[in-house]
Amino acid sequence: MQLLRKNIPVLLLFCCLLSGTAQSRQVLISTNLGNITVSLYDQTPDHRDNFIKLVNSGHFDGTLFYRVIKSFVVQAGSADSRNAPAGKHIGYGSAAVNINSEFHDSLYHKKGALCAPRQPFEVNHFKKSDISQFYIVVGRPYSNKELDILENNTNIPIKKQLKVDYYLPRKEELAQLKTSDPKAYNALLREIKERIAVEYELSDRLEFSEEQRHTYTTLGGIPDLDGEYTVFGEVVKGMDVVEKINQLPTDKNDRPYTDVVIETRVIQ
Repeated sequence: MQLLRKNIPVLLLFCCLLSGTAQSRQVLISTNLGNITVSLYDQTPDHRDNFIKLVNSGHFDGTLFYRVIKSFVVQAGSADSRNAPAGKHIGYGSAAVNINSEFHDSLYHKKGALCAPRQPFEVNHFKKSDISQFYIVVGRPYSNKELDILENNTNIPIKKQLKVDYYLPRKEELAQLKTSDPKAYNALLREIKERIAVEYELSDRLEFSEEQRHTYTTLGGIPDLDGEYTVFGEVVKGMDVVEKINQLPTDKNDRPYTDVVIETRVIQ
């Protein structure tokens, strides 16, 4: 179960993660390199409750941070990572727990975000999460120009396709009305533009809020994963441990040569 790999360099020092999101449950992730405390968002109740259930059942205990990509993510929890011999390609555990995605504009891939991986869109059109695994965002800071490019890369193709969908079927009608009945032509043109505007608002467009832009340009993260994977919590203590894990040397499968074994328990 892997995320789309990005070519992302450099780290920033981690600042305190403060947000206006409601958090009622906390989980301690203990490792041989130190402890990480994560808070789970109440805005994603299915992910919160299923994650707690898996923690209480011992599902994550003894598994590894098996996938580490510098300045991107650290990923853990796959059942087949438990007691996996050195060099084994892991990450496709049989104990997957797939649940519906829970996307919220206010929950995004800032540094320290706790998120759920999933199968690729080609076989998972509804972007269901595999909550039996998790990843923590490390990422990097972005410039506003880079954020503009990400928005345009997503939004311009959407706009172009909507124009094709709405203008092309009416092309001949518009051409006839333009010369025969300018008033009707303008009315039809307005109608088409209004429909495109409505469809665009309902589309999977990408628009970063002022808060997101501030966070991504200072704290950092992975903004191009927003809307693709569910964010259901954040690190509130131990981000230095996450960064330590993120700097470990890895093999060709992104598995650290040094096993990072985890134990989890609910602490709140």
